[in-house]
Amino acid sequence: MSPTRSAQRNVRDVVFVDGVRTPFGKAGDKGIYAGTRADDLVVKCIRELMRRNPSLPADRVDEVAIAATTQTGDQGLTIGRTAALLAGLPRTVPGFAIDRMCAGAMTAVTTTASGIGFGAYDVVIAGGVEHMGNHPMGAGADPNPRFMSERLVDPAALNMGNTAENLHDRFPAITKDRTDAYAAASQAKLAAAYSNEQIQHDLVPVATMKPGQGWTLHTTDEPPRPGTTVADLAELRTPFRAHGRVTAGNAAGLNDGATAAVLASAEAAEELGLSVKMRLVSYAFAGVEPEVMGIGPVPATEKALKNAGLGIEDIGLFEINEAFAVQVLSFLDHFGIADDDPRVNRYGGAIAVGHPLASSGVRLMNQLARQFEEDPTVRYGITTMCIGLGMGATVIWENPHYTDDASSSTDQATTATTEGAAA
Repeated sequence: MSPTRSAQRNVRDVVFVDGVRTPFGKAGDKGIYAGTRADDLVVKCIRELMRRNPSLPADRVDEVAIAATTQTGDQGLTIGRTAALLAGLPRTVPGFAIDRMCAGAMTAVTTTASGIGFGAYDVVIAGGVEHMGNHPMGAGADPNPRFMSERLVDPAALNMGNTAENLHDRFPAITKDRTDAYAAASQAKLAAAYSNEQIQHDLVPVATMKPGQGWTLHTTDEPPRPGTTVADLAELRTPFRAHGRVTAGNAAGLNDGATAAVLASAEAAEELGLSVKMRLVSYAFAGVEPEVMGIGPVPATEKALKNAGLGIEDIGLFEINEAFAVQVLSFLDHFGIADDDPRVNRYGGAIAVGHPLASSGVRLMNQLARQFEEDPTVRYGITTMCIGLGMGATVIWENPHYTDDASSSTDQATTATTEGAAA
C-alpha cells in the first residue's frame, strides 16, 4: 500500500441475534450440577445457539469469547477456545477467556461487539460460565498483602456481603423492610414469568448423571422460591453483620450456570437471514469505591447515557442484576425510580433466579430481548450490573420492534383513560 493512502473504516451497527442459557442451579453437593463440568455447560449453550440458528454456517463464527471469574480447572485453559472445540465448531474458529468478575459475560459481549463495530468480526459467540460448586468465589485467590498493609482498600471490599451492608450504612433510607419487600416481589415476578412461558424459551435442557440416581433432565431453574413472603424473609439471619440487613433472602445465592449469545454486524445478520432481537446503542464501565461496589451501576449508566445522547427518561425497560436488593434500590433511588416501577426487572431477577457470576450478563440480555419483542412501545432498554472490587457495567440497547405508531397508540389510550377518570 502506498504510504499516502489509508484504509477507510466506518463503525458498523452491532445486533444481538440470539441468546440462551442453562437452567441455573444451586452450588454445592446437593445442587443439580454437582459432578457436572463447567465447560460442558458452555458447550450445551453453544450447540443450542447453532441448532436454533441453522442459517448461520459454523465457519462464519469469527470468535468465541467465554468469561469465568475463577479461571482454573474446568473453567480454565482458555475456555473460549476449548469450549468452541468441544462444541464442534471448526478448528479455524478462535476463542479466548475473559474475566471481569460478575460482568464477565457482559464484557465478553461488549469486547466482541467492539470488534464487530470496527470490522474485525462479522459474527461472534459471547457468554460466560460459573460453577460455584466446583469453584467457590475467591478459592485459590491470593490478594496482594499491600491491599491491607497500605490500606489501598477497605477490608470489607473483599467480601461482597460486607459491601452490601456498607451500602445500607451509606443510604439509611434503604431499610431492611424495603429490601425484603423488593426480594419478595422478585420471587413473585419470576413465578409469574414462568407461568406465562416467558422464561422457558431461552433455557437449554441439561441432562446430568449422579451415582445412584441415574440421569435427570433439567429444564427449569433450581434457586427460585415461589410464594416467598416478606414475613418469611424477616426471619432470616444476617450473616455478614450482627443485627445487619443483608440476608440470603434479599441477595442472590451461590449458583452454577452458563450463558451464550450470538452477535453480528447488521449487514451480516441480513446476509445470513439471522434474527435481530436488539441493536447495541452504547456501553460503559465505571469504577467506584470497592467497599461500596454495589453503587457501580449508577456511574456506568450515567456514562453510557451520555455516550448515547440519552437521558434516564428515555429508558423504557431496565434489567438490573440483583446481586443484592440494596444495590438495586440504591440505583433506583439515585434516578428517582420507584421500587415497584413496572419497567424494572419485569421477569424478576437474580434474587429469585440465581447469579452464577460471570454468566449473568447474557441472562439479563435474554430477558430484555424477550421484553422488547413483547412491548413495541419501548424503544430503549438497559442491562446493568455491579461488579466486585468496585465497578459497574451498563449496556444500552434499542428495540428493533419499536414503532412510533405503537407508542402513540399507548399514549393516546393512557390519555383517554386519564381523561375518562377525571370526567
